[in-house]
Amino acid sequence: MRQSRRFQEPPSLAEERALLAQGYRFVAGIDEVGRGALAGPVAAAAVILPPRLNATWLSLVRDSKQLSAKKRQFLAQRLREKALALGVGMVSHQDIDSKGIIWATRQAMRLAVAELKPVPDFLLIDGLTLPAVKLPQKHIIKGDCLCLSIACASIVAKVTRDQLMADLGQEHPGYGFAAHKGYGTAAHIDALHRLGACPIHRRSFAPVKELYP
Repeated sequence: MRQSRRFQEPPSLAEERALLAQGYRFVAGIDEVGRGALAGPVAAAAVILPPRLNATWLSLVRDSKQLSAKKRQFLAQRLREKALALGVGMVSHQDIDSKGIIWATRQAMRLAVAELKPVPDFLLIDGLTLPAVKLPQKHIIKGDCLCLSIACASIVAKVTRDQLMADLGQEHPGYGFAAHKGYGTAAHIDALHRLGACPIHRRSFAPVKELYP
């Protein structure tokens, strides 16, 4: 019987420790958020954890989707204080529409990696590879559930993007961006039908595309 996500083991440092044992010094975990949203940017974060970080709060880290907003905020703050390096990249809804979501996701990841100091010497990436980044790397399916540094990146990316979407909700009232962060909830679809698309909607995404061809 397949184990439910709720009872899965927490993400571990197994990948990072194996790479450190091979001589790599700065291993970055990378993840994205907002890929499936109907509005706003796609965001990515990259996190290098100190190799000997021994903090009780690390035991709380999970894929960001499994955590409450309060826990994400708490963990994101600890990571900003304690990570060896942290970077965030965002790519706009305009670029998503013109160049595609896969290109935009990779670009957000590249921007996040470019912010890291020290420069990483190995990348652990959730789900994707980054051919344009000439660094050793490994993509891990469901990496945000399995790999601690990727899970940390997922938290930082989500907290950063969620705050931006709440701010954008002030600029574009009536859509509920602070609540659903641009994803296609029933309330969001209803607002689209009532109000039409606003400037930050992704015109290339269904159902926005179908409503406003």
